[in-house]
Amino acid sequence: MKRKLTFTALLCALILAAAPAFAAAELYVFAAASMTESMNQIAEMYKKAEPNVKIVYNFDSSGTLKTQIEQGAECDIFISAGQKQMNAINDKFVMPGTRFDIVSNKVVLIIPKGQNPTKIRSFGDVATDKVKLIALGNSDVPVGQYSEEIFRNMGVWDKLRAENKISYASNVKEVLAQTAAAAVNCGVVYSTDAATSDAVEVISYAPKNTHKPIIYPAAIMKDTKHKAEAEAFVNYLKSAPCTAVFTKIGFAVPGK
Repeated sequence: MKRKLTFTALLCALILAAAPAFAAAELYVFAAASMTESMNQIAEMYKKAEPNVKIVYNFDSSGTLKTQIEQGAECDIFISAGQKQMNAINDKFVMPGTRFDIVSNKVVLIIPKGQNPTKIRSFGDVATDKVKLIALGNSDVPVGQYSEEIFRNMGVWDKLRAENKISYASNVKEVLAQTAAAAVNCGVVYSTDAATSDAVEVISYAPKNTHKPIIYPAAIMKDTKHKAEAEAFVNYLKSAPCTAVFTKIGFAVPGK
């Protein structure tokens, strides 16, 4: 009997040692469209770290994602491209103590690659005859809000609207697509999005002090069904391998 118990105990120990850290689970991560490339890379990396946890992404404009969360969509982690959208749901939906700034970004003016007949060179050119049409994110999209802030601070926003120069897009990827297809003369996107396309080129960075710092907050949602798994993934997002992915794509990581 004694020998049998010893063998059973040993077998249980081996099973526990071989077991994964988590039972099978799906984490729903709502992330700003501009994080598509970096977060997809990180999901592939995380398969090796936690093979039993599947990361299910929902990429869209932060305003759309915020609305979906407010309407009851299942979401474990939200990563916004602007503080405004996270602030709007902070008290009701965000798990206290989990919010942090994950990355920062820059805003750039892009044109279709090799197609610049009027020689657009700067944000200032947008208000001149050099530009007939510019693609911008709409008012509930962070990149659109930053764009409006830039052009307001430059004193040309009302002129652009009065002259019907703006082609609005539902998220930053749509701005990129319109510009890449030469449906517009130029567009305003994040530098990281411009870096993902061979069909556009960066003409100029936004003038200094024309917009708020572009900081992306992330947080776990209060009603997550997988708190431990969400916390583990958030900790992974703060790790050196993820920092390397973010910085390679062009984001800056606060504090690093």
